[in-house]
Amino acid sequence: MRILAHIGVAVFVVGVTLVKGYDSEQDANMKPGDAVELAGFRFRLDQVSDVQGPNYLAARATVTVTRKSAVVAVMHPERRVYKVQNNPMTEAAIDTGFARDLYVSLGDPLGAGAWLVRVQHKPFIDWIWGGCLIMALGGLLAASDRRYRYSLKKEPQMSGAIA
Repeated sequence: MRILAHIGVAVFVVGVTLVKGYDSEQDANMKPGDAVELAGFRFRLDQVSDVQGPNYLAARATVTVTRKSAVVAVMHPERRVYKVQNNPMTEAAIDTGFARDLYVSLGDPLGAGAWLVRVQHKPFIDWIWGGCLIMALGGLLAASDRRYRYSLKKEPQMSGAIA
């Protein structure tokens, strides 16, 4: 059972290595209708509209992600301004998958309907989380093993001289 935690470490290390080795990102000046290609995915900014949340005002973008003409995801990143703080905050849109995660962030407005948009492709992010879960499961199974439990019973003490 202890081997499971070690397998989790291996999955975690492979995930971190692949993410750091193959991730990609791009910042683009985009207007509605513009698109950018990244890692075989096409990110098209469809529109940016104003929305009101319970305690914030936001510009919400609609970004359609395609791969080989098939729609992969429709994502909605936001640029929020909270009423209390009056500081802009970015809420990234995330589309997760077994072998990759896609991120889209809506940055500053650039004027004339254009926005700064950041798109990211991070492969194997779920492998990092999976490795952590496997490590935790291995630790729980090892902790439940009777051989590793602390016994509250005292060992009998030998008394007297050794004959």
